[in-house]
Amino acid sequence: MRGDVAPDPAIEGRIVPRSLDLAVVEEVLSDEAAELLRQARSEDTHRAYAGDWARFSDWCAANEASPLPATTATVVNYIAYLTTLGRAPATVDRAVSAILSIHTDTGAERPNTRPIREALRSYRKLRAKSGFRPRRSLPITIEILRAMIEAQPEDGPTGQRNRAILTVGYAAMTRRIELHNLNIEDLTFLREGLELFIPMSKTDRDARGVSVPLPYGSHPGTCPVRVESAWLEILAEHGITSGPVFRAIDKNGRIAGAIGDDGTPLRRAGRGDGTRMTPEAINLVVKNAARAADLPHADRYSAHGLRAGGATDAADTGATMSGICQHGRWSEKSPVVMQYIRHRDKWKNNPMLRVGL
Repeated sequence: MRGDVAPDPAIEGRIVPRSLDLAVVEEVLSDEAAELLRQARSEDTHRAYAGDWARFSDWCAANEASPLPATTATVVNYIAYLTTLGRAPATVDRAVSAILSIHTDTGAERPNTRPIREALRSYRKLRAKSGFRPRRSLPITIEILRAMIEAQPEDGPTGQRNRAILTVGYAAMTRRIELHNLNIEDLTFLREGLELFIPMSKTDRDARGVSVPLPYGSHPGTCPVRVESAWLEILAEHGITSGPVFRAIDKNGRIAGAIGDDGTPLRRAGRGDGTRMTPEAINLVVKNAARAADLPHADRYSAHGLRAGGATDAADTGATMSGICQHGRWSEKSPVVMQYIRHRDKWKNNPMLRVGL
């Protein structure tokens, strides 16, 4: 591959409409306008795309290729390079998405995506033939949820916080970013149960927000209303009545944001202000709960399993597809929900069940 390496435009943190010319972007967009457009994507997506773009740009520089605009051959050759490193197909697919997204955002001419998609499809087939199998997160069904909750420590705030994460995550079919964003002000206790206000989600691109009703459960240990109420009582005892619901807790049981002996709120170092649990920390709570419960294949459980398990059990008890989608904030055309339903159906309605084997 030959050609001049294009100068890297000032794209970090700046998204521009396809119709704008790069030469006039700086004259048209104010800092405030650029920030509004940047916020259209989540911070996790920005971080991932920035890393993917940096690696692609470095590879282009080493191979004397233009990253922007990139030719179709350049992108396909980069895919081939990633395959030699043994990158997972999902990782390669995300790298391609980042490259194409930067082209769209900057108004640069996009490469032909057909051969790019064919190269990705070919790589998935080669990986499958070589014995690679994707490791999917296992659904956390109600029996597994109870085992995880029973394995939590009884003493101290950590166990109660973790029980709240597990029960609310399952009952509301949450994404971990939704648990991360949840504030005390978003919770309303009613006679019927607990109502969660989710201000934004993956399928709510306009951030209109949605209320998710959680009725009382028949088992106190897995009732999201009772368990969440108990956690809020602990927060209130530590002077916390607003702000993040799920907070960091140090090894001494001190809750981030609680008032310390010196009269100032306790904080932990980390992303954000160190008070709100990160999505990664929430995921780790679930993984540790699976290990503590000594579950088979414990390493295959994650926070996503709460969402999957809630939908799986709901489908198993006869909930409608539209009801599951509305409750879990999926598009009704989402193939993901059908995966959860089919997971149950492949055993419940297995054609071999009644043949007399």
